[in-house]
Amino acid sequence: MQEAGRKLRRIRERLRLKYRDVQEATQRIAAKRQNPEFSIGLSRLADIENRRTVPSVYRLYSLSAIYGLDFNTVLSWYGVDLQNLPADAASPTMTQTRPFSAQVSDHTLIQLPSELETMLDLTQTSYLSRHLQPWGKLPLALLNSLEVRKQYYAFIGTEDWSMDPLIPPGSFIQIDESKRRITNDGWSDEHDRPIYFLEDRAGYRCRWCTEQSGLLILQPHSRSHIAPEVLRCPGDVEVLGQVVGVAMRLDLGKRRRTRS
Repeated sequence: MQEAGRKLRRIRERLRLKYRDVQEATQRIAAKRQNPEFSIGLSRLADIENRRTVPSVYRLYSLSAIYGLDFNTVLSWYGVDLQNLPADAASPTMTQTRPFSAQVSDHTLIQLPSELETMLDLTQTSYLSRHLQPWGKLPLALLNSLEVRKQYYAFIGTEDWSMDPLIPPGSFIQIDESKRRITNDGWSDEHDRPIYFLEDRAGYRCRWCTEQSGLLILQPHSRSHIAPEVLRCPGDVEVLGQVVGVAMRLDLGKRRRTRS
């Protein structure tokens, strides 16, 4: 908190504003907004700069306006990072189903490199973490909780129907790389059966798996009409981890009708 106050003081001094100048400016804002909470007295301003006093949201707004500062940036000086809001709102701490409208303002989004289009073929299943890890977080509020340095994610290609309807084309999946050992039994139905994310010479696959004597049977969903495959493991295929989360689209009807 003291560092935040020092930053505000340095900015005020750089602008050559005296305490009285700031006080009068905040009074004008308070009058304009018809709310005295926007006003900052001389002693309070000194406390904010020198005594770790945390200003109210109204006073912080006034200081941001007078100094020409980005309000979100000033909030971050006091430990409030609005980029974390969507992730915290989506945290599974509430047992009841509920909507939330947490958003990050446009200027906080990080632009992906323009060459991404040439690097990714969205019709094919891709291992996103390998492409996006150098850039940190994804530039979407929805994906702001995806820490690509700690967890791993993949995109199911728009033409990959191998695990539909459990994992439709165009889905994002979360992968737990600590769960690479194939489980051959112990589930009650297809919804409980582990799904694995794999890599072979042809690319990436998302499948049920059965391991037998050094061979890995890759089993797609029966509705996909794709034939199972048998590959050597290790050798022909590598198990990258188990799918532990899915974010999918619900507008698949039109795509099914247009599917070749």
